[in-house]
Amino acid sequence: MMDRNIPTWKIAATYIGTVVGAGFASGQEILQFFAVFGINGLLGLSIATLLFMVFGYIIMDLGRRLDSRSHIEIIKFSGNNWISTFIDYLIIFFLFGALTTMIAGSGAMLAQQFNISGIWGNALMTITATITVLTGLNGVVNSISFVVPFLLISATGISVVSVLNTPSASEITTIASTAGSLVNNWLLSAVLYTSYNILLSVSILAPLGSRAESKKAVNRGALIGSIGLGLGATVIYLALTKSMASVKNLEVPMIFIAGRISYPVQLIYATVLLTEIYTTAVSSLYGFVARITDLRSPLAKFLIIGTAVLAFIASQLGFSTMIKYLYPLAGYGGIVMLVVLVINKMKVSVIK
Repeated sequence: MMDRNIPTWKIAATYIGTVVGAGFASGQEILQFFAVFGINGLLGLSIATLLFMVFGYIIMDLGRRLDSRSHIEIIKFSGNNWISTFIDYLIIFFLFGALTTMIAGSGAMLAQQFNISGIWGNALMTITATITVLTGLNGVVNSISFVVPFLLISATGISVVSVLNTPSASEITTIASTAGSLVNNWLLSAVLYTSYNILLSVSILAPLGSRAESKKAVNRGALIGSIGLGLGATVIYLALTKSMASVKNLEVPMIFIAGRISYPVQLIYATVLLTEIYTTAVSSLYGFVARITDLRSPLAKFLIIGTAVLAFIASQLGFSTMIKYLYPLAGYGGIVMLVVLVINKMKVSVIK
């Protein structure tokens, strides 16, 4: 058994950090999955928050009971080899896709903010995430839990100021027609948003649950983490819907919103956004490599570096394009995993 010593606040912060990445804090995810549906987007956010609470708890509780080192122990507990293999490959694929998206996001942010080639931002994120993952799980958890408070405070604060300073909310009910072709219903959008984020988070939450100091820490961590995610997403949604005409075609809409307050605030948020991108890049790279090989093996270092280099190359596809198409597709596949998680939770509750 692993040592169980991770407290509630680190569990909650790590949960938030695995979800709050480039797509969330840049505004792209909230824009494409919620803001485009007008007032119904708020209902979608409420449902997504509840789903985050439920499935975050299920994953970490299963991880604690099964003493998981990666997501595979949880998935294979279903006993169905075909389904387990499908979900496993889907998670592996999306972990790499999320890593690629985070690297692309760093380039898009620097390009929009400083008008420089995005490849420099891509390279910076690739190198930083690689170095962190080479330190192991403790380095991943510590880095994520350290930066998350700053992430939520800055994103929430800027969104609240923007909402208070923007005079009209009339656009909030007139933008549903801009929804993307892969996500055209607010309720389905909420499910898909939760699904692909859980797909991304399971590789970190499973071993995190096995390292939690108690069952209460798991319960409270899932509760606090999901509420933090819901509140953060809601204020970003409000800021976006009040500025929809200006931000709907931007790669990084929250940078524009921060700039409306002042240029120094925009620079601060750009820095914070980079750290938010970093948290998801780190968790994605760690989860991908942890599934393929034992991180204690000599091969792990070469795999970490090689994976990061491949993601750097693939990131040239573009940030908003990957969120628009990759994330919904992963969400559709991830629904299968949500069903399996519920079944496995019922099974383990009967056995233990």
